[in-house]
Amino acid sequence: MAELDNKERILVVDDAADTLEVLQRNLASLGYIVFTAPSVSDAINILETTPIDLVITDLKMPKVGGLELVRHVRENFRDTEVMMITGFATIEGAVEAVKTGAEEYLTKPFTDEELFLAVRRALDKLNLRRSTESQNLRLPATAHGLIGESEPIKKIFASITKAASINATVMILGESGTGKELIARAIHYSSPRASAPFIPINCGGIPEGLLESELFGYMKGAFTGAHESRAGFFQTAEGGTIFLDEISETSLAMQVKLLRVLQDKEVCMVGATRTRKVDVRILVATNKELLSLVKKGIFREDLFFRLNVITIVAPPLRDRGDDILLLVNHFASKFARELGRPVQKISDKALLILKNYAWPGNVRELENLIQRLVVMTDNDIIDTPDLPSHMRFSAMREAGFNRTLAEIETEYIKNVLASVKNNKTKAAEILGIDRKTLREKLKNICDISE
Repeated sequence: MAELDNKERILVVDDAADTLEVLQRNLASLGYIVFTAPSVSDAINILETTPIDLVITDLKMPKVGGLELVRHVRENFRDTEVMMITGFATIEGAVEAVKTGAEEYLTKPFTDEELFLAVRRALDKLNLRRSTESQNLRLPATAHGLIGESEPIKKIFASITKAASINATVMILGESGTGKELIARAIHYSSPRASAPFIPINCGGIPEGLLESELFGYMKGAFTGAHESRAGFFQTAEGGTIFLDEISETSLAMQVKLLRVLQDKEVCMVGATRTRKVDVRILVATNKELLSLVKKGIFREDLFFRLNVITIVAPPLRDRGDDILLLVNHFASKFARELGRPVQKISDKALLILKNYAWPGNVRELENLIQRLVVMTDNDIIDTPDLPSHMRFSAMREAGFNRTLAEIETEYIKNVLASVKNNKTKAAEILGIDRKTLREKLKNICDISE
């Protein structure tokens, strides 16, 4: 019974019995639960008593047509998507169906593949909206700033718990912007060392000539300008944790010194003649493949094996699924609070683009984008036009790879007509063609004369 409840439910409405039979058989073959209705009144009766995920309705039917059903569903069943099919295709009909609330519009005859793809697109939009709404109603799982509920992030939470319970060195790998420092902080503040300092160091951000003195400290008179002795980060982190980010950027000479710290738990201040013991846990991170650097002779093999006791790989954002939506909501609320303004809604289409984008900069890129959108968007709703052009064009390219040039042109013409409320003169101007050419294209699209 539980398996049945998890299946998506589709209601097909058409006054042609043979169409109902074909659609019911084809959709059921994909595992959908399919209900059929020969009229709008029968469809409404089913909707009143049975949860339906998607309604597929014919446009022209006796007494009450498909547009009235679309309008009824939109007004009364917010958790149901609608798709229109028709054998009497016109641009006006397509525009009206979309304006009324149909998510997809198919012209008969259509192939099984066209049907299946349209159904899947409509259901994916529904699932995206459900996921977003449910996430808005609850607080996501968090661990010291890490937000997510996907399987990859759950594995990170489990690794943090294990790493926090022991005192071993941890190497955190992952692309830039994936939250490696947040993972390091979570390990420290979940460990017995939580009350002691956590000191993060960006090894790539400190000049090589200064890195040794910054890490280990220096004695008075050790070099020009050393007017007094100064403790380094390792001494400052006594009893706690030091996080060496971008460890791959250190020189071979510095790697020798770090190896000594790991082996002997001792540091030697610049200008000192004796070492001193330190009680510091070392966590490191890099966005590079250390093994390949070892093979090139850029990174010491003995240091690599000393560091590689526990390895945690931070997943890229593109592999974290609905965590993207959680993070979008989190950052939108955060920056709205900082600005003292209401939280803006993000449209379903914009959310779909955000979810499907590759995010080369990962969580850092997402956070920066949402901050920019919250600051720069004056409307109550952040929509597709507010997104950066490279994201919009990327989404268009992805959508176009599986379609013919004629299909892309048809969709674009429909969108332009819808944007100007079916004014063919304005549409022709936007398209850069004359009205006669537009009429010919509309005739080819609809296969009927205007």
